[in-house]
Amino acid sequence: MQNTKKKMIIIGAGAAGMMTAIHASDRYDVTIIEKNEKPGKKLFITGKGRCNVTNATDEETFLKNVVTNPKFLYSAIYSYNQSSVMSDFERWGVHLKTERGNRVFPVSDHSSDVIKALTDELRRKNVKIIYNTSVKRIVTEDYTPDNPKDKYVSVVTGVEVTGEKRGRIDADVVVVTTGGRSYERTGSTGDGYILITDVCKDIDIMKPRPALVPITIKEPYAAEMMGLSLKNVSIKVIASKDSYKLKKDKLIFEDFGEMLFTHFGVSGPLCISASSYISSFISSYNFKNDTHIPYNNINGFSLELDLKPALSDEELERRVLRDFEEFHNREFQNSLGKLFPRLLIPVIVKRSGIKSDKKVNEITSEERQNLIYLIKHFKLTITGLRDFDEAIITGGGIGVKEINPQNMELKKVRNLRVAGEIIDCDALTGGFNLQIAWSTAYMAAE
Repeated sequence: MQNTKKKMIIIGAGAAGMMTAIHASDRYDVTIIEKNEKPGKKLFITGKGRCNVTNATDEETFLKNVVTNPKFLYSAIYSYNQSSVMSDFERWGVHLKTERGNRVFPVSDHSSDVIKALTDELRRKNVKIIYNTSVKRIVTEDYTPDNPKDKYVSVVTGVEVTGEKRGRIDADVVVVTTGGRSYERTGSTGDGYILITDVCKDIDIMKPRPALVPITIKEPYAAEMMGLSLKNVSIKVIASKDSYKLKKDKLIFEDFGEMLFTHFGVSGPLCISASSYISSFISSYNFKNDTHIPYNNINGFSLELDLKPALSDEELERRVLRDFEEFHNREFQNSLGKLFPRLLIPVIVKRSGIKSDKKVNEITSEERQNLIYLIKHFKLTITGLRDFDEAIITGGGIGVKEINPQNMELKKVRNLRVAGEIIDCDALTGGFNLQIAWSTAYMAAE
């Protein structure tokens, strides 16, 4: 019997590409074109090699953890949610477990098991993968709509490839799942943006930016505390009204958890999450479609730590007084061992304004109040975000207004679809970004 299926070409054999192929294969004759020698290179290193498959929460919680354009993902997450993803992987032979923060991992802790499950399913679905081959361009022709309301300007007819396979491959549908620019060594080099702008020059692409990345700090205290991990702190990131023409200073991020001091600034789960809100704020403020987002040289942001968030000001004062009474004959610099870790004490002493060798029983009430304020409002100046080589994901990408959320098709190019990290949607850590890939892939397959 002659094969009457339409042909779909997927560019990129990453998480979104393989998931699109699996769900599209019942309706399409699917071919994936991958420039690497094997699939899932970035997926292999996801979650430090363990692959945080998704987050076992409901759809509403998922959307709250999406930093950029959560509303665009409404149809996608309700069509193919976290439970659907977990059910599919269990059915494909990957046994899953749920850890702290509802993070879902393979029981084996091996990302290779996730990749194997996907490739085994691709093989079972007769999906063809062409390796060591790059797409040179997406081939389109002018589109004359039957319906005058159609806004398509062109229609996809295939792709031109180079590498081990050369020439043109015809297709009825092309799906671009090339990822963003984070982890370039895995092949995420921004090729997809170029391919799409070649066929749709006026498309709205938000300039790619590093997201989920460490933060650089102005003050030298960070380097002095390099290696110090604080596990129970709360942080606030505040945008200055003067720098961003706001009516008042704007709180753009607040959370509680763990952070780490480094030689350049701060990192750890709290700060990495905060970076995405900083990046998104800068992009949405006045750098849309700009040629350069100064993510590595920014101003107007402060990072404020509450080093003792479990204590109110009054409770903290009583705690400090107890320690001061116990160590009343010691020098101030030797009286803080019960309150703070060793690396933090010299910085607290320096910033408190209290002389390090001053006897505790000589510290005034005003000095003590200043110390308490410092502990609850430990401020640092943000100077930038680290680059793509340290970013977990890419922010920015194809503007969501350019995409039909029901099937991920570009509104200006018929039968050209996108899925995964190339879209201007990004989320916090914890499996949410992979869920974006799975859900948008599912929609692109429809």
